[in-house]
Amino acid sequence: MIDYSARILFVAAVDKEAAALPEGTPLLVTGIGTLPAAISLTEYLTVAREEGTLPERVVNIGTVGALRDGLDGVYEVDRVVKHDFQLKVLSDISRYLLPEVIELPTSGKFPAQGLATGDMFVSDTATRDRLAVDSGLCDMEGYAIAAVCQRFGVPVTLLKQVSDPANESSVGAWDDALPRAAHELADAVRELGFLPRP
Repeated sequence: MIDYSARILFVAAVDKEAAALPEGTPLLVTGIGTLPAAISLTEYLTVAREEGTLPERVVNIGTVGALRDGLDGVYEVDRVVKHDFQLKVLSDISRYLLPEVIELPTSGKFPAQGLATGDMFVSDTATRDRLAVDSGLCDMEGYAIAAVCQRFGVPVTLLKQVSDPANESSVGAWDDALPRAAHELADAVRELGFLPRP
């Protein structure tokens, strides 16, 4: 049974990313990719709004690829873009589109990076280099979660842990990186005061 009265709702793509959160922590596991993330979170927030129990904040925890050398550990996301949505037309259709960039406030307790979200696991140097022009990190859900929260008027924090270098060596490395990621993310949410310290 899903608890729709959470004050802070944690959102992760897969349960292994949230494995180090204490038992009973309000957690929504969406599945991988922008559509599963958007659908799952929209369903949750719709019911919560109907019941008058929208969360005070959504905290998205998850793993990311590093688009630039030297990035490691946990980051707060200060801006997020959807990198695989490109629409070049002559007419003005901007009123039908979501924002190209979503800016997010951060606490200042962790380093901040821009995030590029898309429905692909980045595992080649050419794509990595292209995305690194505008963002330091890449994932498959962050933009969707931020956009849904923006639509519902719910503040959102994106906390991301670097699991791989988003290049050819990333294939097969992600699953092995999940236990460390889960513990670093759990420590980070405690550092930000979203969970009590043990």
